[in-house]
Amino acid sequence: MALFTTAALVGHGYENSQETLRLRWPPLYAYWMPHWGPGTVAAPAVAAVVIGCGPRLARTLGWRPLLSAAWAGGMAWSWSLTLVDGWHRGVATRLTTGYEYVRSVGDVDDVGTTLRGFTGRILMDAPDNWPPHVAGHPPAALLTFVGLDRIGLGGGVWASVFVITVGSSAVAALLVAVRALASEELARRCAPYAVLTPAAVWTAVSADGYFTAVAAWAAALLALAATRSARVPAAAALGSGLLFGLTCYLSYGLVLTGLLALAVLAAAARTTGSRDGRAVAAAPPPVRVRLVRPVLLVLLGMAPWFVWFTASGFWWFEGWSTLVERYYQGAARVRPYGYFVWANVAAQTAVAGPAVVASLRRAGACARRGVPRARGALLLLVAGGVCCVLFADLSGMSKGETERIWLPFTLWLLPATALLPQAAQRWWLAAQAVLALTVNHLLITGW
Repeated sequence: MALFTTAALVGHGYENSQETLRLRWPPLYAYWMPHWGPGTVAAPAVAAVVIGCGPRLARTLGWRPLLSAAWAGGMAWSWSLTLVDGWHRGVATRLTTGYEYVRSVGDVDDVGTTLRGFTGRILMDAPDNWPPHVAGHPPAALLTFVGLDRIGLGGGVWASVFVITVGSSAVAALLVAVRALASEELARRCAPYAVLTPAAVWTAVSADGYFTAVAAWAAALLALAATRSARVPAAAALGSGLLFGLTCYLSYGLVLTGLLALAVLAAAARTTGSRDGRAVAAAPPPVRVRLVRPVLLVLLGMAPWFVWFTASGFWWFEGWSTLVERYYQGAARVRPYGYFVWANVAAQTAVAGPAVVASLRRAGACARRGVPRARGALLLLVAGGVCCVLFADLSGMSKGETERIWLPFTLWLLPATALLPQAAQRWWLAAQAVLALTVNHLLITGW
């Protein structure tokens, strides 16, 4: 609370902050406008159900029903928060602004031609330059919405339905990874927090929610392959590679999920997941036999994306270097690094919520005194998410708007909530819900 309040006061204290920070309500990219809508009734109702029944269901449901319930609960929470802004502003037009991918779908008549000329339209002074979000990402992000349009699911409503449906599946992916790497008990303990996360305020209304799910399933499949928890570990590793390769062409910043992959492998080296998800002691030789082969298969799975995009005329490194130039043509040129390098972290307290902040303190204490294998694997997974956030923050390529940009990273802070005392679980869940409802009703979040 102190960090966020300080960031808000300092941010509002900047002279003419609209021209310096390019934020209306720092440290968040939002503006003050108390409002309500259909979600004002639905969101508290969903929160009450999760707080009242979530902990018990997480303990008693079968594993597969729990995954389905978590996905459904995350989707209900996302929809209800989105509808606080109303159907028109929250759903129908949220992804159709001048910044968004949907506005550029009509510019893609031929995919090959688009890819060959994609980099040439990134800079702001380029003829017919791309809108900010299209220019700021590799072409797979735009092509996703082009694909939806081609199969008859075009427009803002279908874009929102797609983002919410796919984005909320990240909850299930997170639980799969925690179960494979740590234990089923720890996965069940963090499940209610994964559903009732304040991050849903942003996951449900930005394409970064879709990116989050792709990266989450890539890590989950890697966890299944590395621990041999999948029925066909080789297939899981190839699937992980396909998704990791896709993330590279959805967002340049998602190359940092390589740090998350290393954390998954490190956690897998501590424990192996049995078929029923119980953690057992690792058997020698753990690295050469169990980890090297999945890594090779992951790299093999990534290769088709790099081959196809490069052969089609888009060179990833050229796109990245051009984007950096475009980045400093825009808001980054005036946004002060000295403010955002810590205000970004302050913004994440609103995304992660007080339960995550408290659990990270517990995670740090556990790391200092040593823990059993299962909890050690959990801490490595959380450390991977922390490292992604820190690297993104220090890079200087994340000056503001990190509440949506860092969603694929902050998701991996949620497993730490398994360390919170179960007796206080409902109180922490209530704190998470109150924060999300407060932010969503007082601020209009946008990009």
